[in-house]
Amino acid sequence: MPTSLRPAIHMTWRDLSFMHWRVDAEALRPWIPEPLEVDLFDGEAWVGVVPFEMRGTRLWPLPAVPGLRHFPELNLRTYVRHGDRRGVWFFSLDACSKVAVRVARQTFALPYLDARMSIEREPGAGEDGWVRYTSQRQGAFGAPRGVFRGRYRPCGPAAPAAEGSLEHFLTERYSLFAQRGFGVPRSLRGGLVRGDIEHDPWPLQPAEVELEELDMFRIIGLPVPEGPPLMHFARELRVRAFPPRRVGR
Repeated sequence: MPTSLRPAIHMTWRDLSFMHWRVDAEALRPWIPEPLEVDLFDGEAWVGVVPFEMRGTRLWPLPAVPGLRHFPELNLRTYVRHGDRRGVWFFSLDACSKVAVRVARQTFALPYLDARMSIEREPGAGEDGWVRYTSQRQGAFGAPRGVFRGRYRPCGPAAPAAEGSLEHFLTERYSLFAQRGFGVPRSLRGGLVRGDIEHDPWPLQPAEVELEELDMFRIIGLPVPEGPPLMHFARELRVRAFPPRRVGR
């Protein structure tokens, strides 16, 4: 973890669901820039759809910025390596905050996209109640259609993932990688950057989902994987993100 840098963003991730499917690693390779490698678990690649709510977002050293503090976010991601450093590669990050989308695109070189979104906690069952989540991408920045509609909920006690397990591989990631100029042809793109985060281990719970519509994979030209996803839920986690840094080959 970084020790000499001050966190650039403080935030809380709430009511987060990890939905994961196995995919063909070769189908992902064209979307992952060199020198990154697709990270595999027992020889298999994974893609995740991750809906959640951002809460209490604050850019250091600024006070709270209107339109940036609370908003839903939905990620499509996979897992990569750079040398011995494991991280996340985002194909898209839909957010219901025009301010956040533009700040993140400029500052972190991440493919954030505008979306119309809602997140509702359905009444009943207390902390184990359903979280209903909808997202409709708005078409900015030339992105294709992207829709998510469904609901999810925890269905078991929370615990950190065991080191070496698939759950640990998919969730305990403390770096993200991005490429400046991701919206232009590969030959014109800029350098690779890495951003690090700090947080406690994920308080993971087993979970279930009822998907009504899922059209997130179009952005990488893949059909929605068959079968139900591997599901996990986390109620809340406080996170600190550090400024991105250029990484070499």
